[in-house]
Amino acid sequence: MENDELLPYFDEQLFLPDLKATTKDELLKELVDQFVKVKYLKNSEIVLEMLRQREHLGSTGIGKGVAIPHGRTTSASDIMIAFGKSKNGIDYDAIDGKPVQLVFMIIAPPQDENNMYLPILGKMVEILSKSKNRSRLLEAETFEEFTEIISKG
Repeated sequence: MENDELLPYFDEQLFLPDLKATTKDELLKELVDQFVKVKYLKNSEIVLEMLRQREHLGSTGIGKGVAIPHGRTTSASDIMIAFGKSKNGIDYDAIDGKPVQLVFMIIAPPQDENNMYLPILGKMVEILSKSKNRSRLLEAETFEEFTEIISKG
């Protein structure tokens, strides 16, 4: 999978460059509420419960200030990715114990047509493993800047 193949899964309405959340649960709720607000999801509680259960298995805070909460739900009709950024960082129980500033929430249906869920997750981890990408994402203020970083990765 090439970086620019990720772009169709992002939407400017799911770009939140200034998250208000101060806790992990608030963060999950803020992003899920955005999916509902733009009508990609109907029921936030079902999705929140799925994400909480996923976090119970192990934190999706992958370290270096990054979290990728993700899961499959019948509430989703297609794979969607929300991006949020916290200037102050959020205690997320990340594997390195550091606060999270960059969050990519991936929501997918139980079955996706081209089985892209895991390749998308893998590509996101690959992009975010590079410190220059993380630094640039922290600086990005617009959706255009954001998509440029993702596509060039």
